[in-house]
Amino acid sequence: MGKREIGQLGVIDLIVSILIAEMVAISIENMNKSMFQTILPISLLVVLEIVLAFISLKSKGIRKILSPHPSIIILNGKVNYKEMVKQRYTLDDLLLQLRQKDIRSIEEVEYAILESNGKLSVFKYGILKIKKDLPLPVIVDGNIQYKTLKYLNKNKMWLLNNLDNQNIKLNDVFYAFYKSSKFYIIKQDEVL
Repeated sequence: MGKREIGQLGVIDLIVSILIAEMVAISIENMNKSMFQTILPISLLVVLEIVLAFISLKSKGIRKILSPHPSIIILNGKVNYKEMVKQRYTLDDLLLQLRQKDIRSIEEVEYAILESNGKLSVFKYGILKIKKDLPLPVIVDGNIQYKTLKYLNKNKMWLLNNLDNQNIKLNDVFYAFYKSSKFYIIKQDEVL
């Protein structure tokens, strides 16, 4: 599971951890059975976890299924109640996490994003409540983020034209984002 903390474990990681603990507990209770009967299923679970993690790194479709995407809870200072309901995230949860970040009121927050690990990333307003643009991901690991394009009132043709103007192919893009009416690109060969 790597170096992640318990609070950062995905659903599959958590299930595997609980199953391993349960198998160990069963083997402790049944001392008269062979240790091989415990080690084999635990080993299979560990291998399954590693294989699923590797597949999710390589396959965007599997990653979409196994790990949730971040959700924008506060956008331009306004609470997105529809997204909160969709995520089963209450106002009490929001206020609690804001207080933990020393934020007294929702009015102080320009953007708040509920990350896939359940933590809230908060971007406060600048001095005099001057709005700052949030960098919005347009391409992630060669995949077009259609929700972002829709939010920006842009389409796939606009994106492909921008890439064409810079002589860049979609598959060569590791990460591209849109901020302050500008399009920024990080190519695959620029990543270590």
